[in-house]
Amino acid sequence: MFKKFSFWIWGTIVTQLLTAAFHSLSFFVKPEPKNETEKQLLDLVNNYKPDSGMGFHPSFADLFTGLSLCFTLICLLGALINWYFKKKNLAAEFWKGLLLIEMVIFGAMFIGMAVFTFLPPIVCTALIFIFVSGAYLTVNNK
Repeated sequence: MFKKFSFWIWGTIVTQLLTAAFHSLSFFVKPEPKNETEKQLLDLVNNYKPDSGMGFHPSFADLFTGLSLCFTLICLLGALINWYFKKKNLAAEFWKGLLLIEMVIFGAMFIGMAVFTFLPPIVCTALIFIFVSGAYLTVNNK
């Protein structure tokens, strides 16, 4: 079973979609402070808007939302491209190129998550990287 390309690419698609879905939940949940320190921190994150130059004054929450949106969208983009390639039954040479690019991007994403975040995004990006790597190694076994 683990030698079949189909297993690995569907695993990649599912983990990318689930990661995008899990991460998009952060857009609908507003963090509630549990004590005075957290209240002060959330107030600064949401309301302090330093001058970022050229007329931009985003709060740190705005910057975090932008990065969060990009993380969600890159996972969704990967899943949709993989699904489309799978649906079109493209040749192995196209898959090899795409999956190599995804290995680099999602591998770098995993390293970044491992260094800068916490367990759920680390696990999600690790699973994506594992499935992409498995798909890359088995692409000739389609």
